[in-house]
Amino acid sequence: MAVVVPGPEPQINIRSGPGTTYDKVGVLLVGQKAPAKGRSSGGLWVMIEYPGVPGGVAWVWSAYVRIEPNVELPIIEPPPTPTPLVTNTIDPTLAAKFIVTLAPTRLPTYTSPPPLSIPTFEAESGATVGNVPMGFIIAGLAALGLLFGLISLAQSRF
Repeated sequence: MAVVVPGPEPQINIRSGPGTTYDKVGVLLVGQKAPAKGRSSGGLWVMIEYPGVPGGVAWVWSAYVRIEPNVELPIIEPPPTPTPLVTNTIDPTLAAKFIVTLAPTRLPTYTSPPPLSIPTFEAESGATVGNVPMGFIIAGLAALGLLFGLISLAQSRF
């Protein structure tokens, strides 16, 4: 018969199944021994005899124990996972603060533009003095002014 001997830990938790999700049902203290019955499929947990719990068996983490003599234990099917006592839920009041609801808006609609009116201008006759356009009169006066300017400049130099 294989016996489980605790390692250097002062006490080891004993659980109702192979995992931390199972309830803690007791402890093994240093120097205490318990008969080993089997192991989990991965070999991480060892099933031991533990009187005082339902079924008389419990599970211990294999890294914390030593099995004497060193024998191969049979693989044992674990019990079903326990139902958690508390189910984590989201507070609906808190969650509602993060829900963004956009207010409905009116979508832009197409409005046709008013009819385009292009202004038209009538050609006006240019300013004339008699039959001579005003531009010719201005150009002639400018040429005359330039001529008189050159004459006066030439007289002041001689």
